[in-house]
Parts: sequence; structure tokens; C-alpha cells
Amino acid sequence: MNIPQIIPPSFNSPLEAAIRAIVILTEIYPCRLDLQEMVKLDHLIVHTKDINGPQSLHPQLPLRNAEILVRRKIVEQGLFLLISKKLVSRVIDDNGIYYEASDYAAPFIASLESTYTAKLTERAIWINNNLLQLDKSSFRSLIEKNFGKWTQEFQPLENSYGVKQ
Repeated sequence: MNIPQIIPPSFNSPLEAAIRAIVILTEIYPCRLDLQEMVKLDHLIVHTKDINGPQSLHPQLPLRNAEILVRRKIVEQGLFLLISKKLVSRVIDDNGIYYEASDYAAPFIASLESTYTAKLTERAIWINNNLLQLDKSSFRSLIEKNFGKWTQEFQPLENSYGVKQ
């Protein structure tokens, strides 16, 4: 009997989320982000046009904001993959659990030659310069405006190293 080989999907898989996460964390280094922030930025980095940024990398599908509800597990799995390869570090302090790029992250990103990675890097720079420079209130307003009722699924932004206070 000939059994077809099952190939795991790459679109919005933990591997793709890991690539997005390492690009974001490398561009904002030495800042750290918690899981909630990583989930939000994972969505925003591929839908930058929604927030008046560069052309989005993923299609502008209707109801795309609902994607954020399934991203948490995928992003978390991607971060664990990066931690297992020592590309990202998990830092635990009195304020919570944060993720930051390791010393190996930038050389790893530099070794990737895909157009997608280059476009992700451009958008991560844009996010760092335009979103992560916002104060907490402005960042929260941006998220609420773009995700509406879906933001109820997330903890409030508190004591972030990635967003100026």
C-alpha cells in the first residue's frame, strides 16, 4: 500500500511564527517582550497596512483580526522552538516572563536569504520605530482600535520593556 507522506503546513505554523518572532526580537534588541505582546506583534507584522504601515505581507482577508485568537499557541510553540535552538532566551523577573533575542539571533537572521525574511525585517524595523515608541496608552488604543472586541482575550499591557512608559 502506498501511503502519502504528510507534510506539515508552513503557513502560520510554529516554524513561520518562530521566524517572525526572531526577526521582531532581533530588531528590538535589547528590549524584551512578553507572550501577549509577541502575539499582537506577530499579527501586526504581517498586517502592517491595517495600521497605516507598509504593504501587508499576508492577504487582507475579511475577519483577519479573528486570526489573533489562534495565534497564541502557534507563537508560543515558535518561541519554544527558538529557545530550544538557543536563538531566543526566556527571562523571568518580578514583572513576568519575557523573551529576548540571544547573541545567536542576528547571525541566524543574516544567514536567511528569502525575500519573505527581508520583508519581515523591514516591517519589524517599522514596528520598532512606529509602534514600540508609543506610550502604553497610545499602544493600547491602537490595539483596541484594530482588534476591537478580540482584545478582551488578552491581558492588559503592563510593565512592558518593549513599550515606553
